[in-house]
Order: sequence, then structure tokens, then C-alpha cells
Amino acid sequence: MAIRKIDDREPEAAGPGAAARAVLSIAGAAGETRGVALVLHGGRSNSYESVRGRHLSPARMLPFARALRSGGGSDGLAVWTLRNRYRGWNGQDMSPVRDARWALSHISREHPGVPIYLLGHSMGGLTALCVADHPRVEAVVALAPWLDAKTPVEPVAGRRILIVHGTADRWTSPANSLAFARRADGVAESVEYVALKGAGHFMFRRVRLWNSLATRFILDAFASTAGRELRGSSDSFRSLLPASGPSLPVVL
Repeated sequence: MAIRKIDDREPEAAGPGAAARAVLSIAGAAGETRGVALVLHGGRSNSYESVRGRHLSPARMLPFARALRSGGGSDGLAVWTLRNRYRGWNGQDMSPVRDARWALSHISREHPGVPIYLLGHSMGGLTALCVADHPRVEAVVALAPWLDAKTPVEPVAGRRILIVHGTADRWTSPANSLAFARRADGVAESVEYVALKGAGHFMFRRVRLWNSLATRFILDAFASTAGRELRGSSDSFRSLLPASGPSLPVVL
């Protein structure tokens, strides 16, 4: 599947990072597009430095995008990977939220009525949960998300949610993620919380499990919406969890 790119250069010449642009890398589906996964990277609290492809935050998400393409592309899942304009959240500007909504608008224009699945890490996980109120979003995966007690749960109403957090994370709070999951339980269509023992923020430890949990959750949601079994896929998200059934949290 060929990759094409769309960018959105800032229209104004003044202000911080005026030449910055958001960039979408798009791996189209084979044949008819039946769903779109949007992949969102992490960042910093405050920075108007432009995001570059060589930066670790966007590079960290490439294996997830490749796994989604491999698992769902031949069945109609397109994978869009967003590179933000700026490295920072930037307070009330919420810069990555603006970029994600721009990306969602592009998806909706190109594929009207098609379901969307969000996957984000760290700041990208927070972004995904904030923009889950887009009417075409059906499922969200937030990996080691940057959350606090003020993070609203209303945007996830009616959505399927998976939060995965390492117990050894020192950059973002596993406790805040679990508290969010419990607040969202009963608001979202479903909430899953998986704690990975000994894993840290940057997903170096137990990397295969991070990837499998995230991609299988989205592929299962896509298969359910598309009403078809994915070719070449026998493992489901549930097969990765203990046989005792869902609970908050599941510890692996």
C-alpha cells in the first residue's frame, strides 16, 4: 500500500512556529475503505518547536501503524498517521487537539460515514480521548496517556475504550489513568484497563504486548463494525487477557 501525505501549513506568518505544519501520512486500504485508524504521537507540556519525522515521539508510533496496516489493510482498514505541528500541548491552545480535529475533518471528507478508530500514546492518548466525541469515532486506545482528575469523560460517551499503562511509568500517572477508566465506566460503551507489570512510559519493555493489545483492540472493533472476519487473523484482543474475564484493572 503506497503512502501519500497531506499537510496543513499555518496560514498566518506571525506568532510562534508560524511555518509549522501538521502532516498526515496515509496508507490506503486495499479496495473499498471500510474504516480508518488514526495514529497520534506524544509530546511535551510546552513547546512551539516544529515536530520532525526524526523525533522519537512520532517514530515510536510507526510500528503500531505498520501492524494495523498488516492486520487490516487488505480488509478495508486505512491507516492515517498524524505528525503534529508543534511538540507541545501548550496549555489552553491544546495544539495537538486542533491538529487531530483537522485530521478527522480530512478523514470525514474523504470517507464520509466510515467508522474511525483512534490510537495515541502519552500526549497522543490524551488527545485521542479529547477528540473521541467526533461522530464517526467508535473506539479509542490510549497508551500511557497523560491524564489528570480534570480530564473530561464526556467525549468518550458511547465509545469503546482501552487504556494500557505500565506500572513503572514515571512520566505519566498509572493511578490517574485507572481513575479516568473508572469515571468513564458507564459513560463509554465499554472500558478496558490493562496494567503492564514493570513496563515504563516509553514502551521499551514488553513492546510486543503493547503492540498486540493496541492493534488487536482496534482490529476487533473494525471487524465487528465491518461485519467480517479479518483474513489471516485468528487472535483476538480477548485472547490476550486472563480467562477470568474483564475487570478494572486487568494486570498482565
